[in-house]
Amino acid sequence: MRKTAVVTDSAANLPPELIERHHIFVVPVLVHLDGCEYRDGVDIAPADVYRYLRTSPNGVLPKTSTPSVGDFVRVYAQAAQEAEEIVSIHLSKELSGVYQTACLARDLVDAPIHVLDCRSAALGCGFAVLEAARLAEAGADAATVLERARQIAQRTHVYAALETLYYLHRGGHVPAIANIAGSALKICPILSVSGGHAHLVELLRTRRRAVARLLDLMAASAGNSPVHAAVMHADAPKEAEDLRAEVAARFACRELFVTEFTPVMGAHTGPGLIGLAWWSESPDR
Repeated sequence: MRKTAVVTDSAANLPPELIERHHIFVVPVLVHLDGCEYRDGVDIAPADVYRYLRTSPNGVLPKTSTPSVGDFVRVYAQAAQEAEEIVSIHLSKELSGVYQTACLARDLVDAPIHVLDCRSAALGCGFAVLEAARLAEAGADAATVLERARQIAQRTHVYAALETLYYLHRGGHVPAIANIAGSALKICPILSVSGGHAHLVELLRTRRRAVARLLDLMAASAGNSPVHAAVMHADAPKEAEDLRAEVAARFACRELFVTEFTPVMGAHTGPGLIGLAWWSESPDR
């Protein structure tokens, strides 16, 4: 039996191959479409959600909801059979009820479970999970794994360029956007996630400028330091691959991968999102 098992939710945005390789336990967040409930990454794929958003004739947006306490209990019980303690890492409690549900489930399982709010979302959480899982594989105890996850979450930057403000405007998830109307919905916004909240960073007039700005933001913080980076996309695979190649050419990447933006997040941002997440092995400049 290993010392520590790592659990997260599907909003961590990790590719399936990394989840399998590092033996990460995942609790799927729920997606609701046309009266049906699906488990993110199990019953529904990202492409299905983005296709729905692009073609829905009635303008109804998908809904997302937290897993049940029972969903968490089942995963925790499984993890407890394989490890002495569990570290459970989740997206910000300001963005979702997942963290609170994990805390409720923790008290129903006869095993030491440590729940961490990473204060971010998508790969802001995912990179912390990935580092935690690697430490757990190496035999680290829960206290060491938890502290490393906390450090990486604090150091990870998450920025995304959206194709439109329409979906965020409809969903009301970024209050600053409520004051932007009409033709501004066609402007390309850049969002960041930090301190537990999503923030509107800039509004760019073209998609090309927005993507270039993502690279500038990464360069300003990482410089020449070795970085762990990922490109996220929502139904924009060609742009994602082009951006991956640009990141590989410009930065000293210890790891670099492309991942589809989870439907849990993409339901609120819409198709066409392209984003970068990274953390630097040296302090930010």
